[in-house]
Amino acid sequence: MKVILCSFLILLLVPFSQAFSAETTDNPSTLNVSLSDDSPFVYQDSEGYAVVVGLVDNNNQITPISNVQIQVNFYDDFDPTPLEVVQGTTTLEVIPANGKSTYSVRSQSPNPSISEASVSLLGFDSSVEKQKGLTVYSTDVFLDKSFQFSGVLQNGGAPSANTNVYLAFYDGFEPPRILSISTIELGNVSLNTDVSFELDEEINSKAVGFFLFAESSIFISDFVDIEIPESRIPDKLITISNVSVEDTSGNKLSELSVGSQANIKSETLIQFAADEESDETAYTYYVQIKESGKSPYVEYIGKFDGRFIGTGQETQTIDWIPEKTGLYFIETFVWDRNNIPIAEQGPFVLIIVN
Repeated sequence: MKVILCSFLILLLVPFSQAFSAETTDNPSTLNVSLSDDSPFVYQDSEGYAVVVGLVDNNNQITPISNVQIQVNFYDDFDPTPLEVVQGTTTLEVIPANGKSTYSVRSQSPNPSISEASVSLLGFDSSVEKQKGLTVYSTDVFLDKSFQFSGVLQNGGAPSANTNVYLAFYDGFEPPRILSISTIELGNVSLNTDVSFELDEEINSKAVGFFLFAESSIFISDFVDIEIPESRIPDKLITISNVSVEDTSGNKLSELSVGSQANIKSETLIQFAADEESDETAYTYYVQIKESGKSPYVEYIGKFDGRFIGTGQETQTIDWIPEKTGLYFIETFVWDRNNIPIAEQGPFVLIIVN
């Protein structure tokens, strides 16, 4: 009796992991499947839902896997208890031996409080292998006002149904993080057919490249790593230069008196129009004057609403009458009408008021 009781107690002390208990006895060990990153990328989509994206690796050299179950806990910045717990699966239905797949899991409801997430693997199944009967390649890619891409899918061997092409954008981290996944649905594709496809959409500005891959009901493709070229649009529309303080006669000043009028003048160079059809760029020019010190005090803010026509150089002038003595520094900005900066901050200018 004692021997039976001891054996029972030993069995109770043996740990059984959640991942193991979630699998069938036919599955390979969960040690063969892993998440590529400990800190997956979390963002809010255009509808306010939180989205978690990342990579799953199948490290098994022999066996493909399918039905990979992923659990995501969504959190805010304050409570250790998850706001939501959501389950999802990988982008690919079948991950080949020694292969990988992206995943994308969305919150159940829009929630601006969600700021982070944790991801865990719950289980997976062994799978019949999908042959690499699909080939995808790029024919054109460039970054303008949006990301614009075109490519071709080649299908060989047999007709394919439920054919999708995927673009998984990643950043410059090492290892890179997946930032978003775009899907192009091609549906049924005939035998020995080339199908052209395109994508034109806004992407995360941190993206430096993307993985291009495809899957159908019976085939998969290799992952193709494609670099995103530099944007054809400069980061800023406008450059601010030659900021100066002048008196009413146009003489440049380094000092002025309390109660006397000064003109804050600067030049702005516009490189291209924000609205190509009208050839116009509406803007607001700001001058901010701060009193120098450990805690700079904003003495004055002036603004001027203008409109650039085409490209070229213009001059802006804003009047200022100082009310007290001190050392001040002057900052200049140009924003569009949506309060978005369209120029780097102009050079600092110091002025003494006596």
